[in-house]
Amino acid sequence: MSRELELLLFLLALRASGEVVAGSAEAAAAAAAWPALQVGFYHAKCPVAEDVVLGEMRMILEEDPTLAPSLLRMHYHDCFVQGCDGSIMLRSRSGKGERDATPNRSMRGYDAINRIKARLETVCPLTVSCADIIAMAARDAVYLSKGPWYDVETGRRDGDVSVAEYAENDLAPPDSNIVDVKTFFSVKSLNAKDIAVLFGCHSIGTSHCGAFQKRLYNFTGRMDQDPSLDAGYAAKLKKLCPPGHGHDHDHDGHGGAGGAAKVPMDPGSGFTFDLSYYRHVLATGGLFQSDGSLRDDPVTRGYVEKLANASSSEEYFADFAAAMVKMGRTDVLTGDLGAVRPTCDSLVD
Repeated sequence: MSRELELLLFLLALRASGEVVAGSAEAAAAAAAWPALQVGFYHAKCPVAEDVVLGEMRMILEEDPTLAPSLLRMHYHDCFVQGCDGSIMLRSRSGKGERDATPNRSMRGYDAINRIKARLETVCPLTVSCADIIAMAARDAVYLSKGPWYDVETGRRDGDVSVAEYAENDLAPPDSNIVDVKTFFSVKSLNAKDIAVLFGCHSIGTSHCGAFQKRLYNFTGRMDQDPSLDAGYAAKLKKLCPPGHGHDHDHDGHGGAGGAAKVPMDPGSGFTFDLSYYRHVLATGGLFQSDGSLRDDPVTRGYVEKLANASSSEEYFADFAAAMVKMGRTDVLTGDLGAVRPTCDSLVD
């Protein structure tokens, strides 16, 4: 059930009980009273929450730095499918949960989120939601990769529905063109600038060959190469990914059926959150077709060009923080909606 439908049912229930009279003004007032996310939501209930998450993240990334892009990606995949409700963590006996969807088959980081949750349960039982842990872990993953620190709004509650089909339908594939990308993001109230900013997440992490192989060998179905891809860069990719090498269509995966090759999304700076991604996209067309598509829209191209020529990351870091906070508000459960799960990877069926 969508958040909008839940809110509508809530308003209808109030109206039926006589607490809300007919009229858009009253409905708007009730909607405005709906509990919102806020910075410092846990200050009274669990003042050490963010310190615990950051402390665990430091240890997790010291043990395995490759988890940083995976945990950042997890927040995006969680928010784009039914909202930021932690449902990506739920397990399905029948293999029909979000985890089982094609875009998530190579997802890593579930154990890291479970580890953070277990630590928080020892100090603040049934207080910090899995959805908030994912959001804070994503922020910390960026920060510990030399990116910006930003305040994370918290107060999300956890959902109990996880459906693979939703993930298949709501996540833009890496071979999307700019029209498709803008469609996927606009549904989540994210605009062209947000797209250009959030694609900077590709500054860290790697991909298996299957996610971009079509660009190299069969772009239009005629065994051709994407003409927008820089020829020199394409030649390097072909050496790493010969024809038929890998079938995994995910990025940031470090796993799955895509073969051994792991190609950095931002060559030369694959684990440092910086501006080199934008220079790479402008010069070569990027690793994925969706990266290259940023050059096909005036707003996204203008942003790429500006950052590719920027002498400081200060403006980008501020834009990134704002875009992540905006994405983190997507269809959230707050107040009495949802729950705080005792464990994040509960079984959904």
